[in-house]
Amino acid sequence: MPSKPERMTQMPVKMPAKLPAARTLDAEHIFFMTEERARAQDVRPLKIGIVNLMPTKIETETQILRMLSNTPLQIEIVLIHMSSHVSKNTSQEHLDTFYQTFDDIKNSVLDGLIITGAPVEMLEFREVDYWPELCAVMEWSKTHVYNTMHICWGAQAGLFYHYGVDKFVLPEKLSGVYRHNVLIPKSRLTRGFDSPFYAPHSSYTGIRERDVVAAGLTPISTSPHAGLYIAASKDRRQVFITGHAEYDISTLDTEYRRDVKKGLEIKPPINYYMGDDPKNPPEMRWRAHAHLLFANWLNYYVYQETPYDLARLGGQA
Repeated sequence: MPSKPERMTQMPVKMPAKLPAARTLDAEHIFFMTEERARAQDVRPLKIGIVNLMPTKIETETQILRMLSNTPLQIEIVLIHMSSHVSKNTSQEHLDTFYQTFDDIKNSVLDGLIITGAPVEMLEFREVDYWPELCAVMEWSKTHVYNTMHICWGAQAGLFYHYGVDKFVLPEKLSGVYRHNVLIPKSRLTRGFDSPFYAPHSSYTGIRERDVVAAGLTPISTSPHAGLYIAASKDRRQVFITGHAEYDISTLDTEYRRDVKKGLEIKPPINYYMGDDPKNPPEMRWRAHAHLLFANWLNYYVYQETPYDLARLGGQA
């Protein structure tokens, strides 16, 4: 008979013990649960898929799993990659060991799905090599996923596919940590947020708030400088986040120094380094709101709404 599980103060995220993110999170004292331990708990975990479109997949896995670590809900993670794209930065062994393809999961149902960003924003959507496969995933999500969170380019892709809202090219790269306002104080997605609050952005393209409104979506948060940040469908089952709340403290710095090394004419990220001087270390001013954003999404938009029997979800519009 399995022993009684100890009381958890953080989300028991169920993941393979050999996933690189598991070692990192363990070192940060963030609780995660192996598959063996999860079977000892008599609860139905939330099944959350992560469509990881980033080239640095291990880093992105770790960032998102870190964000999913702040509620007492048990989560079962399903990592998904695009089979129509050859990854140059992640080993095939890693993908074969920890990831599934759309063909593997298309007959499944999920409580939630996260579609990450991707460094392809200067391409037209239809020029992206895995665009048809991603469209198939997004179409499938309408009937097989209760709630989908789209991040950065993933948000642009979702807005374009579902609502015909197109991106536009910015005059220069939007990079930094920007002040944002909550437009709907009673929104459960931003419950507990300060207003203003800070969030990172890193993008060459943007989304016009007026286009989102015209498409029938609800803007939830915007920034005077970075523009639209959070929007949701009227039924709240599609969430779009144009920034990168999941970023580590060093991510913008890594991107900036990579671009400088390439010889690009790029400005340092705004409101990020101490004294706005890239010779100084960066400051982390978005961590609390990042955790709260993901916790609110999981609790109010997924857990409180999704059917207990996921079999009821398949085939729903």
